Amino acid sequence: MYLFDQDTAVIRKTDRRFTGKVSNNWSVNGNPDGGYLMAMMGRAILEVSEKKSIAILTANFVSRCRPGDVDLRLERMGLSTNFDRWQGRIHQNGRERVRSMCTLVNPKDGENEVRYERPAPALSPPGDCIKFPPMSTYTLFEQVDVRLEPETAGWMESRLVETSEFRGWIRFKDKRPYDPLSVLLAVDAFPPPVFASQGMVAWVPTLELSVNLRSTPATQWLKCVFRSRFINDGMVEEDAEIWDENDTLVAISRQVSQYRKQG
Repeated sequence: MYLFDQDTAVIRKTDRRFTGKVSNNWSVNGNPDGGYLMAMMGRAILEVSEKKSIAILTANFVSRCRPGDVDLRLERMGLSTNFDRWQGRIHQNGRERVRSMCTLVNPKDGENEVRYERPAPALSPPGDCIKFPPMSTYTLFEQVDVRLEPETAGWMESRLVETSEFRGWIRFKDKRPYDPLSVLLAVDAFPPPVFASQGMVAWVPTLELSVNLRSTPATQWLKCVFRSRFINDGMVEEDAEIWDENDTLVAISRQVSQYRKQG
């Protein structure tokens, strides 16, 4: 079993209640990655849903989750011919930590029109990109290989640019194939793109992350673009596109985070 599958495993206790153990293997500065927590929730919802494919998963991060035991509590919001909708909550030590809303469908590969008004990003090969350096409290980067397009990696050496954008590649270091649950992790695995223009700010915690899953990746590497355009009222958005190496759109997302600049 791959480490990601082991660390997102859940145990069913009742029809709509599960337990799990949040691992420290997927942490960012000591905090479990939001996409990792969403993958654990998605795994539980897939256990109970009559539909077999997650189309949209949105998470509100209500309070800080820590590595350790959690309860996952599910509630069906509605079922129709095309959609199954669920609400899920992660509780830890008696407090709600994450609340999610999920829309599921049955896969219809090849049946729907595909039209992209913007092409997949043109990136340098992974070998020509800059590896994100290992950091002791960022265990996430011990599990995934993140590589930035050189022109977006200057912030690592205090060379800032005008545009808050990261472009780059990601794959599992243990070569685990991607599926929709692991795409949820990939969407939240890059550093905040405001680092490119503002440097490493002190605090950019995620308030809400909504992921729209479009297709299952067919390749080991994923091509990613993350862009922030507006900082105001102490918040910043982050829009993402995830593509596979065949230029198939895998996912799009919108993340809203608190923004507090260092100093």
